[in-house]
Amino acid sequence: MRVFPAIDLREGKAVRLRQGRMEDFTVYADNPLDVAMDFAKQGADYLHVVDLDGAFAGQPVNDKVIREIVQTAPLKVQVGGGIRTLERIEELLNLGVERVILGTVAVRQPDLVKEAVKCYQEHIVVGIDAKDGKVAVQGWADTTELNAIDLGLAMKEAGVSTVVFTDISRDGMLQGPNIESTVKLAQETGLNVVASGGVSALEDLVRLCQEKQKGISIEGAIIGKALYAGAFTLAQALEAVKGK
Repeated sequence: MRVFPAIDLREGKAVRLRQGRMEDFTVYADNPLDVAMDFAKQGADYLHVVDLDGAFAGQPVNDKVIREIVQTAPLKVQVGGGIRTLERIEELLNLGVERVILGTVAVRQPDLVKEAVKCYQEHIVVGIDAKDGKVAVQGWADTTELNAIDLGLAMKEAGVSTVVFTDISRDGMLQGPNIESTVKLAQETGLNVVASGGVSALEDLVRLCQEKQKGISIEGAIIGKALYAGAFTLAQALEAVKGK
């Protein structure tokens, strides 16, 4: 199972939010590149980066930092946050980003997702962010009436193979991921699911691995606050999922 350490960018710094609230954040590093290099040193192959400012603004804000990370750190980087056009997707992929995560456009411009998948196949991932089962968009600022599973099915129909699923109520709270909803999404849509939000202990990763070993299509897990808060190290997380 893949482990994606996370770097959330706000005003060029590495931060963590609580439950997606922009006003409730903690700055963990002034130089996100140093964080990315440390993750690589601990054995990471992958990195999850979110342009938080971009997610709210609907346009790129932290490109300078993203470029530095992608061009310097020996990691496969997936990037989300404010990606709303084919031109922007192409721009990030040309920069060397491995996968682009589409969020708001999956709800508001599903045809754009279909076109992106046609052009870039597995390099396109959709982020499904939900609160009480309902999808949230625009940097989680707006909650829709759309059910997460219904969105997943629509994205499967559009050609998407992988989604990042975040339970917003768990994000940044160190309460454990919503494994039940993650498994349900994978089972009912047939999509590969990356679990996100709330990973707080190595046991959470072990439980996700156990579901994967049962045949549930869980690709991996994104870990953010637990690493920054020192609940465990990235090296320990990678060891916990090794060979699983």
